[in-house]
Amino acid sequence: MPITQCDQGGSLGPMPKPTNAIFSPLGTTIFTVMSQLATAHRAINLGQGFPDGNGHEDMRAQAALFLNDQPNQYPPMLGVPDLRQAVATHATRFYALDIVWKDEVMVTSGATEALAACLLGLINPGDEVVLIEPLYDSYLPIVRLAGGVPKCVRLAPPYWELPREALAAAFGPKTKAIVLNSPMNPIGKVFMREELTFIANLVARFDAYAICDEVYEHLTFANRPHIPLMTLPGMRTRCLRIGSAGKTFSLTGWKVGYVTAAPALLQAAAKTHQFLTFTTPPNLQRAVAYGLEKDDAYFSNLVSTLQAKRDLLAAGLREIGFTVLESDGTYFVTADFAVFGFDGDDVAFCRHLTTEAGVAAIPVSAFYESEAPKTLNRFAFCKSDDVLIEALTRLTRHFKR
Repeated sequence: MPITQCDQGGSLGPMPKPTNAIFSPLGTTIFTVMSQLATAHRAINLGQGFPDGNGHEDMRAQAALFLNDQPNQYPPMLGVPDLRQAVATHATRFYALDIVWKDEVMVTSGATEALAACLLGLINPGDEVVLIEPLYDSYLPIVRLAGGVPKCVRLAPPYWELPREALAAAFGPKTKAIVLNSPMNPIGKVFMREELTFIANLVARFDAYAICDEVYEHLTFANRPHIPLMTLPGMRTRCLRIGSAGKTFSLTGWKVGYVTAAPALLQAAAKTHQFLTFTTPPNLQRAVAYGLEKDDAYFSNLVSTLQAKRDLLAAGLREIGFTVLESDGTYFVTADFAVFGFDGDDVAFCRHLTTEAGVAAIPVSAFYESEAPKTLNRFAFCKSDDVLIEALTRLTRHFKR
């Protein structure tokens, strides 16, 4: 029996029941919208956070090698042993974490899938989840899909200081978890030890968990260290730590992520993961394992290269007239356009930049649920110097008209 009926004119009748109430009302993500607009207007895309290169040649060569001389059938659900061991070794090397790879590491198809596996694996209907705004746009719908109740705490520009009183008030008897993103997209904030200690104390006091989105762990600047919450006292068995090969190796299209957690927490996420993607291409996993074993020079060069790009873009935006906020990590700088007296909000300003100046950015209001700042844009600097210079040239020409 068909699920729709046709009237005499041959058109489809109404759907008998509504589709999913959480995802159906959502629009297309702002990243896709702005990227499509940039393509349509031949604009330079400083909106979506992906490098404009093709990734490192040696990584691509390893992926091709493993595609041809290693099995291409289903790998183990938790990931190929080579990569799980490499993730554990990486955690010891950089953070002195002692990880048992067989019990505490899982590979996912990107960090967003890792977030979904962790949240869906932990949250029961009615559980409260503390979120820090501005936040990555997938957090809210995944929490709601799990039946969780978001409790949002807001950081305020321009310094994005942790509002400790408000954060403490967001925790309560129903708190199941906090999602902590550090380094933080979109604002480039890197949480310091004092802030992390305050968060850790709340997590322990309320017997909660922390889902730690650390995809930009190797992209921190000005000697600002990345400190995983998992390394703090009492947090080893309460944290699920998420990493991303896409960000660490400038290969965002590979969609290889990983979760590190104590066995009981990892099993909760794994039981969800098996019904989401189940596995990730095995040749890419093995190539990422190769990448995680790169020497210290690779990781330090990654930082110095991106820091120079950040400085190039930030200086150029300031010269044009933007107020540029500090960014201590990630691929992004945030700029305030209030000085231009633009008649419209940040969404309208981004559309204006794309269509009139030929440069695409992302409105920061997209990272809030409601009542967001209206004069902030996010620009990605993970592009070639030539692209950044051309973007600044276009913006300069536009604002000097």
